[in-house]
Amino acid sequence: MKWSDLPGRHSLFWKLACLLVAFCLLMIWLSWSWGRYMEQKNLFLSDEARSTLTRYASEAERAWQRAERDGVDSWLQSMELREAGWVGVISGNLQSLSSAPLNEEEVQHMTFLRGLDWPIHKQGRPWLRIPFPNDPSAGSLVIELPERFLPGKYRLFWRVVTNGVIPGLFTLLLCVGLYRLLVVPLNNLREQANAWRADQLNVRLSSGMTQRPDELGELARAFDSMSERLQSTVGLQQQLLRDLSHELRTPLSRLRVASESEQGLPQLRERIGREVDGMQRLVEDTLQLAWLDTDRTPLPEEAIQIQALWEMLTDNACYESGWPSLQLQCSVDSSCWVRGHLNTLAQALENILRNAIRHSPDGGIVRLGGQRDGDFWHLWLEDQGGGVAEVNLERIFSPFIRLDGSRPGDGGFGLGLSIARNAVQRQGGELWAENTRTGLRLNMRLLADIDDVSADAFASKPAPTGSSGVAPIFAQRQAL
Repeated sequence: MKWSDLPGRHSLFWKLACLLVAFCLLMIWLSWSWGRYMEQKNLFLSDEARSTLTRYASEAERAWQRAERDGVDSWLQSMELREAGWVGVISGNLQSLSSAPLNEEEVQHMTFLRGLDWPIHKQGRPWLRIPFPNDPSAGSLVIELPERFLPGKYRLFWRVVTNGVIPGLFTLLLCVGLYRLLVVPLNNLREQANAWRADQLNVRLSSGMTQRPDELGELARAFDSMSERLQSTVGLQQQLLRDLSHELRTPLSRLRVASESEQGLPQLRERIGREVDGMQRLVEDTLQLAWLDTDRTPLPEEAIQIQALWEMLTDNACYESGWPSLQLQCSVDSSCWVRGHLNTLAQALENILRNAIRHSPDGGIVRLGGQRDGDFWHLWLEDQGGGVAEVNLERIFSPFIRLDGSRPGDGGFGLGLSIARNAVQRQGGELWAENTRTGLRLNMRLLADIDDVSADAFASKPAPTGSSGVAPIFAQRQAL
């Protein structure tokens, strides 16, 4: 496994790994430290017991030094009133220092004496040997451990606490950490999904979720992006339905009036044909805009020469508008090749060109310019229509927006620039507007083609279909 295959340093993997490693180390430390503590509590004498037994040994030593056997006998008689178990004082060779000799049973106990620091197992009451504090070679105190000094009185309780309660609490803390790390963010995502199901498309995740640097943060940002996309799509469709129904009412009303009028058949046919053509164009443009907004299937790309595409589009534009070709100028040379989908880019550029011609005065100039900008081509189309107000530079790309009175000219449904922007964005480009001294400039930023292709290759490309007014020109060009 290579280092490059490991997750990034902000990955959720490392958070989970650190949490689990910390939990395991904590449990190991707890087992070691708490185990030692419980061993001291349950297997060894307490400090109080050691202090008391050492004090007894000191008293026995003083009694021996004061009056030897008589002193020891006197002290042992006082001990019978203080402790219920067997108490004796012996020499280094295990002989009694009192006047009473050791019996056989007591001698047998002398072979299994324990020290103060030895572990005490709960198997009866052990006998302990505590040497004299000042002169250990002179003798020792032997005592049957008093009942009150036996360790491990709460051994079962502490065993339950050690092996059950404490590990359970730490495991609960681990579960809380995992819950906060994983389940809480997933609950937030679930709440947003439920909000979508309830048609609350404006609900967004908190900044704490979207700013996380791990995979859940990426998922949250994807959710928010999907939510914005869904809200935008639904909003656009609702707007298109409202605007389309509004736009269709006027031609339908005119058709009704025309059908009820007394005008002649030729005039009636001409009126019906004009209205039907307008409604057909309106429906086609609306469907085209809706398709561009909803369909996110990657378009096949190819190398496109802008100069050749412009020549084909201007041929058609001159025929439709009656403008001479001298008014449609191009300063982009043959080296301008971009990557994109031919039909979609042709429709976008055609809509921009038609918009420029529609809003330019008679005798005006429409000019296409461009320059290389790193891996992109920056293209612009300028007209002489007087421009638009600065506050409307973004509005003109909205569907069914017609700035009445802001620019000379009429016609259209306000869908051309919306379709053009969507078409350019589908190819990874940008489209924006700005004013010049004489009119409006529409800027396009398209990915440059890095392959070394010649202009002759463009003539062999297949003719595009589905673009209004463009396909016949391409077909005608190839036939030539």
